[in-house]
Amino acid sequence: MTRFTRFLAVDWSGAKGARQKGIALALARAEGGPPVLLAPPDPKGWARSEVLVLLQSLSEPTLVGLDLGISLPFADAGAFFPDWEASPADARALWALIDGLCAEDPHLEAGGFLAHQQASRYFRHGKGAEGDRFLLPGAATREGRFRIAEHAQRAAGVRPVSNFNLVGAAQVGKSSLTGMRMLHRLERKVPVWPVDPLPGEGSVITEIYTAMAARLGGVTGTATKIRTYEALSDALSQLDSPPVTGHGAIDDHSSDALLTAAWLRRVHATRELWHPPALTPAIARTEGWTFGAL
Repeated sequence: MTRFTRFLAVDWSGAKGARQKGIALALARAEGGPPVLLAPPDPKGWARSEVLVLLQSLSEPTLVGLDLGISLPFADAGAFFPDWEASPADARALWALIDGLCAEDPHLEAGGFLAHQQASRYFRHGKGAEGDRFLLPGAATREGRFRIAEHAQRAAGVRPVSNFNLVGAAQVGKSSLTGMRMLHRLERKVPVWPVDPLPGEGSVITEIYTAMAARLGGVTGTATKIRTYEALSDALSQLDSPPVTGHGAIDDHSSDALLTAAWLRRVHATRELWHPPALTPAIARTEGWTFGAL
């Protein structure tokens, strides 16, 4: 796996709007040096469609990490959406369903899917009575449903949030759904591991969880966000990366992307990370995996 020349980390956002301050892209080169942020085409931030174009036009073998869920739980209930006859059979069919139901949504947003009469009942939309929906159908606890990879994340010392959760600052549902729209529109131009087999050459897209990179960077405790250049440089040193230039405050979207790009460079050649014990062909095809989870 040392064939990659670049490592691109994408901190994603599912927020509404044409441009997102919450999207950050950072690149680390295989030959070394500090990771660097990629400037968005507009000072207001990246558009999700611009990230799509960038991924479609990768010119060097690049390992891309997307900080979003590339699929939804399937193994726990034998379906993404139990009791819904339109429930897709695999991840790529799920992406197509989401993108199709969001045809009228601008900016790769996912409102059309979440407003769909059948699809909406599987997600946690709010607290109180609305939050009770989170128990139905298929959820074993109030935390909701989780993929096999997310159980592996917990074993690694981080606490993921269910991709069916749309509530709170830690929710990842909206970003995951918008990300799945983007993956569908890639039209197989870049393989998405492990939904697609790992190719012998060229670029590859993986799912990442920035909190896992932070752990390897020495960040401890329940909070995994880095908000100063000094703390970021300390974490980068744990990943054998030179520090980035800067002092004082840094937004956590940028620090997540910078740290995770360096983490991908550091760990990508670890064979075990490409062969986690729980990753069966059926899980790869339906739920996908989080790179780095064992």
